[in-house]
Amino acid sequence: MSLKLFELVGTDASRPFSPFCWRTRMALAHKGLSAETLPWRFTEKSAIAPHGSEKVPVLVHHDQPVVDSWTIAIYLEDKFPDRPSLFGGEGGRAMARMLNVWGDIAIVGGIFPLIIADIPNNLDEVDAAYFRQSREARFGGKRLEEIMASRDAGVVAFRKSLEVMRQTLKKQPFIGGAAPNYADYIVFGGFQWARATSPFKLLEADDPVYAWREKLLDAFDGMARKSPGHPV
Repeated sequence: MSLKLFELVGTDASRPFSPFCWRTRMALAHKGLSAETLPWRFTEKSAIAPHGSEKVPVLVHHDQPVVDSWTIAIYLEDKFPDRPSLFGGEGGRAMARMLNVWGDIAIVGGIFPLIIADIPNNLDEVDAAYFRQSREARFGGKRLEEIMASRDAGVVAFRKSLEVMRQTLKKQPFIGGAAPNYADYIVFGGFQWARATSPFKLLEADDPVYAWREKLLDAFDGMARKSPGHPV
């Protein structure tokens, strides 16, 4: 099928950790598609520059590059319509578009300051230096450790921010309804990113969101759970 996926790793090439790459990994599995995975690191810009991107995921299908996790999901849905749908129709696609933005802001943005100083522990010296310089610049020059210092309080606010999701999961097993779809993978990507990079506990065991995450860790023959990560 000639599918190749560039995905972010650190010193351990078998430990992909980008939340956006995990959205794509789950989407491919949902579609029953396999791709050759190509490990990529923060400072390896030249490897994906020919595909018109500076960030991953980058999916290459018969030499055609597809860039950005949302664009990849749309591509997979439209290119492989005979495979299980990621959205369940146009209405589901439209709702997932909103959740894609929410996932970027509330999930990835909410988790980031809780794990930010743990991420360089997964990187070699060059990539760790790049990560520190670029991310500290985003936070006005604050050191990563300073950003993360208040995470014990920050995680309380993060858990509260999940209440709409929590109430939904009390009524149905997945965001997508009776079975997971791309809406679930959008959110799950952030939790898998945290699991791969940080030992910090994001969820309490009695939280419906925790139970939901457990089910997605076990989805597709435990693909996500089998990927190296910290106990959750």
